[in-house]
Amino acid sequence: MYLIAGLGNPSKTYEGTRHNVGFSMIDALADAFQIDVTTKKHKAIVGRGVIEGMKVILAKPQTYMNLSGESIREIADFYKIDPENMIIIYDDISLDVGRLRIRKKGSAGGHNGIKNIIAHLGTDVFPRIKVGVGEKPQGWDLADYVLSKYSKEEQQALREASDNVIGAVKLMVMDNIDAAMNQYNAKKRDV
Repeated sequence: MYLIAGLGNPSKTYEGTRHNVGFSMIDALADAFQIDVTTKKHKAIVGRGVIEGMKVILAKPQTYMNLSGESIREIADFYKIDPENMIIIYDDISLDVGRLRIRKKGSAGGHNGIKNIIAHLGTDVFPRIKVGVGEKPQGWDLADYVLSKYSKEEQQALREASDNVIGAVKLMVMDNIDAAMNQYNAKKRDV
């Protein structure tokens, strides 16, 4: 069984913001695989289903971003899911909008939601998909930027990112994270 969790903040206030790209990607996965993500349980909104023959739990923690580890740990304990069988999807300001970076493990890189998950799990060895939300414009406060909405052009890039996340997750649950990384990781820009 896999836990696939998208990070974000609950409430209508944060819908469609850069910081909630994890929630958006869970919604895309739910639509693609007909998984009903409406059950309130484990400090999250969750749904159970199957992707590529593998049982999965899709989750949107409702603890607010910086306390995401509370919900992730509760789900992992309840379903006896090892960190290696988790896929955490979240925003990354160092990637262009819609670009992906898949990793098998790693530090929080300054992301407070990931920092909290690492603290609750006691390990940084869990797969993750970072979804680019674009670099903060000069003069902007970081919090204001990640809580801002996307432009129309950026929304198209996000739709493409949704398709790529779906493809990457299909490979990852089939225990083929290397193929997912090779196919979907953002390529360096030509200089």
